[in-house]
Amino acid sequence: MRAADLLVEAAHLPWHEARRLLLLALDSDATALVSNPDVPDELTRRFRESVERRTRGEPLQYIEGTVHFGPLIMRSDRRALIPRPETEQLWEMATALAEDADAIVDLCTGSGNLALALKAAFGNATVIATDTSPAALSLAREIASELGLAVDFLEGDLLDPLPVTLRRSVDLIVSNPPYVALGDWDSLPAEVRDHEPKEALVAGEDGLDVLRRIADEAALWLRPGGAIICEIGAEQGEACRELFAAYSPDILQDLSGRDRFVLGRAPMPIYLH
Repeated sequence: MRAADLLVEAAHLPWHEARRLLLLALDSDATALVSNPDVPDELTRRFRESVERRTRGEPLQYIEGTVHFGPLIMRSDRRALIPRPETEQLWEMATALAEDADAIVDLCTGSGNLALALKAAFGNATVIATDTSPAALSLAREIASELGLAVDFLEGDLLDPLPVTLRRSVDLIVSNPPYVALGDWDSLPAEVRDHEPKEALVAGEDGLDVLRRIADEAALWLRPGGAIICEIGAEQGEACRELFAAYSPDILQDLSGRDRFVLGRAPMPIYLH
């Protein structure tokens, strides 16, 4: 069957998605659509299966099996949340904070995207990432092995798995934690609700349960002046300003101008003369 006819067949999808799915079926780049306009039967079947999955609402990144994040191309599947552009912006902000870091900790790491991209940028730093999900950590470890990046992935709740030797010595804590309020779950797009892990998104009645604990516990681990930056919900800026008051926080916006990040630093000790 001709490639052009297959694209017409999938016209109910956005054109760029249909094109990506066809290239995925061909396991090739865009030149294949010109140089090999006739698609073999087996590849036609593979394309139609992918189109059907996308039509049912499965995220494109899960169908393709990869996602671009920072400098990396990483595997993506249902074991972990798909990284969003806002989280890539979080990574960009974190790189500005981690230039001289010796120890970086990523909380609620999911697929490990933040930790792995930071390790790629700062190869000499020790990067530790935690998560409560064994499934997400298994994916993160597989990706780390594929990319040849040495990140320590620890199973456990937030900062609990860290070795006590790191107390008061972490240079940077970064996190994209769950921050969706329980009551907002049903209003999320079906593509999210039906396919991505709920535990990576929802954090209690007000969406602040995990952020609240991070704010309470991070000071025990950050060195004086160490930085913490977390992704937050668009309506949580003022609440996070209060939660992170001990860190003299700034609330920063995403590319759409919405509150999206809280950035603060552990207080410096006061010396009395």
